[in-house]
Amino acid sequence: MIDGKARLLIEGGVALLSFNDPATLNAIGTAMRRDLGAALDAIADPGNGARCLLLTGEGRAFCSGANLTEKDGDDRDAGDALRSWYNPTLTRLRDLPMPIIAAVNGPAAGIGMSFALSADLILAARSAYFLQAFTRIGLVPDGGATYMLPRRIGMARAMELSMLAERLPAETALAWGLINRVVDDGALPAEARALAIRLAAGPTRAYALLRQIYWRSLGNSHEGQLAAEADAQTEAGRTADFKEGVRAFIEKRPARFTGH
Repeated sequence: MIDGKARLLIEGGVALLSFNDPATLNAIGTAMRRDLGAALDAIADPGNGARCLLLTGEGRAFCSGANLTEKDGDDRDAGDALRSWYNPTLTRLRDLPMPIIAAVNGPAAGIGMSFALSADLILAARSAYFLQAFTRIGLVPDGGATYMLPRRIGMARAMELSMLAERLPAETALAWGLINRVVDDGALPAEARALAIRLAAGPTRAYALLRQIYWRSLGNSHEGQLAAEADAQTEAGRTADFKEGVRAFIEKRPARFTGH
């Protein structure tokens, strides 16, 4: 559907979105930002049938971060691109009404690591690594890294990754609880695809509500979260998928969810 610096194919309910600039290890530049925006528009369009997003990279990298060769000069505000594109785009991913899987096939550095961390489930190739590269060029972490990392792996490890700017191998990321699974390099595309197909066949509205209440939990009180769960359960209980799920349970058969 889209084949530029971002590549998008929607098939069988799965939206496969790839960073597609292997020559730069999929660094995000102006053209890629444009194509990623168009891809997210297409994914969000209900008429295209996407029910799960699978995010990965072409070639030997997931995403090496922002394309620094496009910097315009020493007096440029380094936060401009964050305010105008990266932050709104990561918010779009957070609010997407479907599950997101990241298949990290190689280096995920800088803002590229933030894109990986925006996924609900993160699978990594055994040779992949994660890198908070910002201090190497005199910047601070961005893309929500300072929000997500302490919550996922604790303050001490977040500080270590950010200050030392050392590679975090996939196996260590798994041991720390940063990601969900590590698989052999050659098996990653098939395993990620199988998981995406599984989620695309699930109760899409329930998944969307589940995503919302988990994100809310990061800033909610216990009482606030109980209320959010009750509201989400009310909405989920009105879906056709809930009715189908109950029927399937009673009839002792697999549920056939439609995403409605």
